[in-house]
Amino acid sequence: QSCHWAAGQRASREPGSRGLPEGVEYIPTRKKAKNPMKPVGVAWYSLYARTRLGYLFYQRQVKKARERYPHGHSVPQPYCVPGVKILPIPVLSNNYSYLVIDTGSSQAAVIDPSDPLAVQAAIEQEGVMLEAIFCTHKHWDHSGGNEALCQKHSSCRVYGSALDAIPQLTNPLADREKVSVGCLTFEALATPGHTVGHMVYVLDGAPFGSPPCLFSGDLLFLAGCGEPFEGSPETMLASLDMAMGLGEDTLLWPGHEYALECLTFASLLELDNSALEQKLQWAVQQRQEKRSTCPSTLGEEQTYNPFLRTHRPELQEALGLWQGTGEDPDAFRARVLKEVRRRKDLYQAT
Repeated sequence: QSCHWAAGQRASREPGSRGLPEGVEYIPTRKKAKNPMKPVGVAWYSLYARTRLGYLFYQRQVKKARERYPHGHSVPQPYCVPGVKILPIPVLSNNYSYLVIDTGSSQAAVIDPSDPLAVQAAIEQEGVMLEAIFCTHKHWDHSGGNEALCQKHSSCRVYGSALDAIPQLTNPLADREKVSVGCLTFEALATPGHTVGHMVYVLDGAPFGSPPCLFSGDLLFLAGCGEPFEGSPETMLASLDMAMGLGEDTLLWPGHEYALECLTFASLLELDNSALEQKLQWAVQQRQEKRSTCPSTLGEEQTYNPFLRTHRPELQEALGLWQGTGEDPDAFRARVLKEVRRRKDLYQAT
């Protein structure tokens, strides 16, 4: 597989005209149970996250996905700069694991190894040594491959938050703690909300002439945001604000391929957002070819992701929300975020 060298190069392929490309018909559909926890509620979430039933359900997910997508749900697009290679690994029905390689030493780390067979195949194909697993959170669709990979790679360490029950965790991390893998440096950021111990990982790109790379797990998707299963709107807002402080050129590598669904929903909120319209047209083309839509940039996301636009008057007006007299600005933004989340959940349920 060839590498693409920068996220900006893809911008030239994005359609610029209104409407879909000639010959392309888009009918927005959504497969059932993209996230098994969303439609069923608190009781099912508790079973999935805290009991063996969740692991058994995860095993069933893996089996069905291997049968349905023997080569993965999407065609990955590796990202390369001198010294670093990031390989998205499409797993389950819409998850991404990421193999991050120090090409000088052939040492590698993997983020959220959902399916150990798919991850191991990528490790063998690339001819690298797995030194670290970085888990964003405890959910099986992000951590289910930890045990099998640790058995295969005895020197591999598993990193994550001690606040989440991450399988095989060997090295609990604190907020802002850094870990080196070869010449690669990752910084862990505590981003609670989706789970109490959710963390994201930022790869320092400066030594390689690259922007920072944010592996966001279920905090942030292209045009979307994770469900706050274990946090309030205020908690999720603070976590999103922390991520957005990384800078507009930061590359976003999300935990799921939700772009088409999220962009379609966002387009219902902001009817006159040209950046959103253009990105949706591009995503339609990508997904019709089963191509991955990642990465985007945090700068891009601010132009069309409604969960990052809670400060924008046009979104507030579209939602019919106005800041109360004396209301704290962040409290108002949390109220806007809550309403966007509510509408997104209703949209998914239809």
